[in-house]
Amino acid sequence: MSTTVTLTQAPANTRENILRLFPEVNTSLIGGAHTSARGDNDLEGYDEEQIRLMDEVCIVLDDNDVPIGSASKKVCHLMENIDQGLLHRAFSVFLFDSQNRLLLQQRATEKITFPDMWTNTCCSHPLGIPGETGVTLDESVQGVRRAAQRKLDHELGIKPEQVPLDDFRFLTRIHYKSPSDGKWGEHEIDYILFIKANVDLDVNPNEVRDTRYVSQDDLKTMFKDESLKFTPWFKLICESMLYEWWNHLDSGLEKYLGEKDIRRML
Repeated sequence: MSTTVTLTQAPANTRENILRLFPEVNTSLIGGAHTSARGDNDLEGYDEEQIRLMDEVCIVLDDNDVPIGSASKKVCHLMENIDQGLLHRAFSVFLFDSQNRLLLQQRATEKITFPDMWTNTCCSHPLGIPGETGVTLDESVQGVRRAAQRKLDHELGIKPEQVPLDDFRFLTRIHYKSPSDGKWGEHEIDYILFIKANVDLDVNPNEVRDTRYVSQDDLKTMFKDESLKFTPWFKLICESMLYEWWNHLDSGLEKYLGEKDIRRML
């Protein structure tokens, strides 16, 4: 006796489909109204500060990284929405010191998504606020640079003057999707930024549990340690291009900069 299984795919990430499926998406990138996540049953029992941050407004995209509108961080990170195609913009910063060691962070236990996992220096979202949005690639890169500067200060206490906007080097964008647990996850077009700087850290313990500077060999050793967990986007980047980019950090990185195509890692 045979069984027929019907697989239902999420509709294409067009503007029309996203706005039809998600009435929570406001077509205004900046200043649109959004329902607060505070007092929401989905967030019961989580850290109060992390709940507050779920009200931040992310940039909702189509598959080509064109902004459709904005939605709360909470709406963008629910797996039930991700599984229907909801996609937002993000960035990942890789900060290297003068010895070419990469600064890693371990996400705080209080984090709602991917708690306690090791990852690159800083991973977050440009917000629907002046200066961080963008439609063209050049505008969007400048927006994520400003967002990166803001979040490096918020998470690690790195002051903007130590990480000037023009020192962030944009390499490429990756499109990936990954669950964190049954309820939360990520579906992002992630801008990869490199920066080389010696910085002073003043870690925010609500965001970051630990930090560590690593060489390439140190990082490979960490990956062999089964007691350590790593964020999915960081593993994807490490398994694809990180070490090649890292080898050219001081010479030849220019040939990798400003990639126009989006790398699909789905």
